[in-house]
Amino acid sequence: MTTSRSRSSSVREDEELRLPRPPGVLRRFWARHPIVADVLLLLLCLALSLLPAATFGRNQPDPVAVALTAVAPLLVVAACVSLLWRRRAPLVPFVASFAVEAVFLFAELPVGTPLILVTSYSLAVYRSSRLAWAGLGIAVAAVAAIAWLLTLVGVTTLQIAVNTTVSSIVLGLIGTLIGVNVGGRKRYLDAVIDRSRQLLVERDQQAQLAAAGERARIAREMHDIVSHSLTVIVALSEGAAATTDPAQARIAASSAADTARGALTEMRAMLGVLRADDSPLPLAPLEPTSPHDTVSAAQRAGYPVTIAVAGTADLSPTVAHAVGRIVQEGVTNAMRHAPSATTIAVRLLYSADAVEVEIVNDGVVGGDDTAGRSGFGLRGLAERANHAGGSIASSRRDDGHWVLRATLPATAPPASADSPDTASVVLGTTSKETRP
Repeated sequence: MTTSRSRSSSVREDEELRLPRPPGVLRRFWARHPIVADVLLLLLCLALSLLPAATFGRNQPDPVAVALTAVAPLLVVAACVSLLWRRRAPLVPFVASFAVEAVFLFAELPVGTPLILVTSYSLAVYRSSRLAWAGLGIAVAAVAAIAWLLTLVGVTTLQIAVNTTVSSIVLGLIGTLIGVNVGGRKRYLDAVIDRSRQLLVERDQQAQLAAAGERARIAREMHDIVSHSLTVIVALSEGAAATTDPAQARIAASSAADTARGALTEMRAMLGVLRADDSPLPLAPLEPTSPHDTVSAAQRAGYPVTIAVAGTADLSPTVAHAVGRIVQEGVTNAMRHAPSATTIAVRLLYSADAVEVEIVNDGVVGGDDTAGRSGFGLRGLAERANHAGGSIASSRRDDGHWVLRATLPATAPPASADSPDTASVVLGTTSKETRP
């Protein structure tokens, strides 16, 4: 089952990579049927090697010749059978082929075998070029040394020794040179394909990260829009239901409708990223949320919210949007978790290179210090501040007031900077204060 799954996974990856078909009918056959190819190669080498092995002991009745007559064919068969392992363990048939060549030094006539050609090629292709050259040098030196020694003691003739040594060198060089070329190309292609698979995996991972980031962004926007708008709508609806003045009830109902329409407009702009067409999609709402609009909506709902702005600053759209959402979420949290607050003060302090946002309410005296911490609001604000390159903190002061404070740079860092064709948004005026 594991092999089947790995093969199907490899096929899917190759289809995704759109690899071209290997050229040549024979090459494709060898690639698809390696065992059949190795068996055919084994039979060919066996046919070309058994005939030279049969020449042992024809004119030599001594026991050594008789033993070689029995051993030589068996050694040739074993060396040819070892070709079945030339892909997994190419060093085994390589050593066996040179052992056969050394035994052929005892023949009465100069004979040879193509085994060295095949095994030298296999060693270079399926192991490494360095091992192939080192193995060839060591094996040829060993055969030459044996041939020289047997010539000195008179066991073999000089012609057989020279023929065996030269054939080993020539066949080994041809097989190694071809194997080095084919093996180098094979290893290069394997490295390219492996790198392509890694890039494919990294592409899928980046797509998943982008999707997760987009889901988090949509969830953060939805939370800010729905939480603030519904809080204001609930307060206005309760006020309209509680009042006995028809005019005030109509004003409250009209304000609730305006707040709902504004929320729908923001949601349409934000949910545009979920469209399936190919039109350019915005990465953020079209316009940053105005802190003054947030305060005005809370004031219409009857909450004691004030805003004070000092200084001016030319903020990038990313920072301006973060400032608006921080004010919106801070005011919403105060409205939800501090219903007894007598003041909710919003302060915006602009400087040349930074903006400071502070939201203070006095409705948590004797209350729960963890109010608002368990939801997604403060987490979303921390993500916004981090995205804009700033920081945010919320805590309870010694006097019982709850403080939400954020410090943001005037321009977002390059990693989250806005597109260059997007105009900067100017927020902040001379110091002023509005009250309900």
